[in-house]
Amino acid sequence: MTIYAQPAIRMRTNHTVLLNNQLNTIPLRGLAERHTALITHLGDPISIVFGNQLSRYAPIDHFDIAASADQYQTLDEQVKFYNTIIFALPTDDLDDRRLLRFITTQAVGKQVIVVLFGDGTRLNTLDFVHFPILWNPEKTEASAADAAMSVFGGVACTAKLPRSFSPRYATGAGYTTAQTRLEYTDAATLGIDRARLEADIDDIMREAIRERAVPGAVVMAVKRGKVIFEKSYGYHTYEQDEPTKISDIFDMASITKITATTPTVMRLTERNIINLDSTMGYYLSQAQATNKSGTVLRDVMLHEAGFIPYIPFYRELKPDDLSTDSSAAYSVKVADGCYIRTGYYEEVMWPIMLHSKLNATGEYVYSDISMYVMKEVAEHQTGIPIQDYIQQEFYRPLGMQTAGYLPRLRFPKDRIVPTEYDKTFRKTLLQGYVHDQGAAMAGGIAGHAGLFATANDLAIYGQLLLNRGKYGGDRYFKAGTVDTFTSKQSATSRRGLGFDRADPDTSAAYPSKLASPATFGHTGYTGTCIWIDPEEQLIYIFLSNRVHPVVSTKLYELNVRSRIQDTIYEAIRAK
Repeated sequence: MTIYAQPAIRMRTNHTVLLNNQLNTIPLRGLAERHTALITHLGDPISIVFGNQLSRYAPIDHFDIAASADQYQTLDEQVKFYNTIIFALPTDDLDDRRLLRFITTQAVGKQVIVVLFGDGTRLNTLDFVHFPILWNPEKTEASAADAAMSVFGGVACTAKLPRSFSPRYATGAGYTTAQTRLEYTDAATLGIDRARLEADIDDIMREAIRERAVPGAVVMAVKRGKVIFEKSYGYHTYEQDEPTKISDIFDMASITKITATTPTVMRLTERNIINLDSTMGYYLSQAQATNKSGTVLRDVMLHEAGFIPYIPFYRELKPDDLSTDSSAAYSVKVADGCYIRTGYYEEVMWPIMLHSKLNATGEYVYSDISMYVMKEVAEHQTGIPIQDYIQQEFYRPLGMQTAGYLPRLRFPKDRIVPTEYDKTFRKTLLQGYVHDQGAAMAGGIAGHAGLFATANDLAIYGQLLLNRGKYGGDRYFKAGTVDTFTSKQSATSRRGLGFDRADPDTSAAYPSKLASPATFGHTGYTGTCIWIDPEEQLIYIFLSNRVHPVVSTKLYELNVRSRIQDTIYEAIRAK
């Protein structure tokens, strides 16, 4: 088995000094409005580390200063449509007057940030500028990572200038900031035995891959805002053609419920746009003439509305409902070489759900219909498709760069981990098309499934919830909203509103025998999970494609996800 890991950042003190931050520009905020360019020297290994670390927080386009006479004219043209420009340079470059002129010219109308590495004696050449400067006296990969995290608030800036370099940059100068986003560090920073933790998780993953429970996976753990474990295992498939990477994009399956539909409902309820104690009939005219007109939305969110568990829509497909070619009549792509009839969801699926059998309310029955319903309610109230709403309200501002529906429209195919070879109706390997049949037939965008993301994006979202609605210096939810939705809200089940929770029956050991009763999150059918434990300030993420090449129950039988989660708790508590 091949194991690929993100190089760990050594345990260290952040020596980055922040200057000229009188406007509180650093840590950067307003990510949704930023179009950021990074300018460095061609091939500089330190700047490559710096750029890679920056890219964990926001989209960054990297440009090089090449050795040519017209380099600055070329650069000026290349970056003219960017509103934020970060220069990462050795302090020796401050002797280059053409470069200094170029930097100061870019600062006219744009946000410029200069990050410097090395001896500080040349800082006096920047006495006249007012944009932020981050200076680290070291020229190492670790200092590059520290400086990059400092830009976005992954680590706090507390260092001061050790001596005077000019009247402006005098001994003791330096602004202090707070950590506002994830820090990428090593478990040792929290006193955790990283070697032991890694060895134990490696053993479990070797077994999982050997027993063909999964061809590969990504495991991630965040403790108190610090990413203490992040590692990829195995391959995309059992043919071992493509190694799994931590930057790979997975089908989230039912994690969609708590990362797309539920946060949308949270936002709309706290703005009094949706009242969970009102009914489907109140918000959806199509429901008024059905048995669901009086169905209360709170019951829908708790899976207590009396909906039947599942409707196998794909079994009712007729030969003329599908086509191998796209056209106006078959415009909805459900997989490579497979298109469903235009309007099939609106004309067939949604009416079937609205008129489906309704059982007595109050009993917990897990049903995907619940999130089909809540997506419809949300879209009717916002007037915005849910895939657009979550991007503009959450993902882009948070710096979640991969999370979203229809990933094949946004990312290379080989970055997306394949799921099942669908022999039922799509007759092909699913790669970048949602595994869930109903979500696929709805155009790949549904309330219960359809979202794809990386582990890093899930960690950002998890930290937002762990922070009770705040991340990156901005508040997305009231603390009380997060508390309400993630806490136990049912008299008959363990569920919160949209969120699953730890089983109060400790013998069930779900999701982990060591998880606190406050733990909330969700699993996904494709072999995924995210669990957030407020008492331990812990986020645990496991992403896999256990349904490849066909659905297998081995992941459950070997209890892989829970055992890894147990191992993380044990490592934390053994420190």
